[in-house]
Amino acid sequence: MSHQFASYVAIGDSFTEGVGDELPDGRVRGWADQVALGLALASPAPVSYANLAIRGRLLAPIAGEQLQAAVALRPELMSINGGGNDIMRPKVSLESITDQLLAAVDTATASGIHVLLLSGGNPSKHLPFGALISTRGDRLAQEVMSRASKDNVTFVNNWADQELAKLRYWSVDKLHLNTRGHARVASNVLSALEIPVPDFAADEGPADDARPRTAAYWREYVLPWIGRRLTGRSSGDNREPKSATLQPVVVERR
Repeated sequence: MSHQFASYVAIGDSFTEGVGDELPDGRVRGWADQVALGLALASPAPVSYANLAIRGRLLAPIAGEQLQAAVALRPELMSINGGGNDIMRPKVSLESITDQLLAAVDTATASGIHVLLLSGGNPSKHLPFGALISTRGDRLAQEVMSRASKDNVTFVNNWADQELAKLRYWSVDKLHLNTRGHARVASNVLSALEIPVPDFAADEGPADDARPRTAAYWREYVLPWIGRRLTGRSSGDNREPKSATLQPVVVERR
C-alpha cells in the first residue's frame, strides 16, 4: 500500500538542497523538490514542503540544528541524508557517522514522523581518490542498513544504484548530480514509497566536450575544494535554507 503524506521536510547537504539541478533563474531544484511534487500529485489533499538542507554541511549540524528545526515543523514525512562530506575528509569514523544518522532517525520517529533514510549516489568512479571514497561509502551503507530500525522508516540505497553511478548523471564537477541524476533519485524515492512517479523532464547532462580535462578539472574544482577544507571554509558558509518553513506544493493539474 502506498504511503500518503500531507507534509514533508528534507534535511541534508548539497545532495538534498539540489545542487547540480540549476534552474534558469539561478535557483536549484533537486530530487527532494521533485519528491514533494510527486507526493502532491498523488494526494487528493494539499501537501506542504520545506527544505532545510545546506550545501557543504557535515553530518553533525545536519543531525543537530537541522534535525531540531525539522522536528519542530511536525511533518508527517522527513528525509534524512548526510555523511557524504564527512567520508571525503582525510580522517573519519564511520561508526560515529552511523551512530549520528541512526540517532537522528530515532529522534524523528519518536516524534511520530515517518523517516525516509537515503544514501546519496556514488560518484567515486569519476573522482580523484575515488577508491577510498567508494570503500567508505560501501561500509557506511552496509552499517546503516544492518542497524536501521524497520519501524516507520523507508531506506533508499542510491549508493548501490549502478545506473546512477554512470557519468551521464553527474554535473561537470563530477561530484554533484545533474538534472538527470536528481530525477533518477526522485524516482527511486517515490518508488520506495509506492507513490506514482511523474514524468520528470531531465536533460541529457553535460556533453563530454563540456567537461574540463585533467589539469583544468583540478584547477577549477579539486584545488578550490581542498583549499576550503584546509582553511575550514565551506561552500555553504553564510547560506540559509532555501525553504525554512512548510509551504504548499504548487501543482498544475491537467
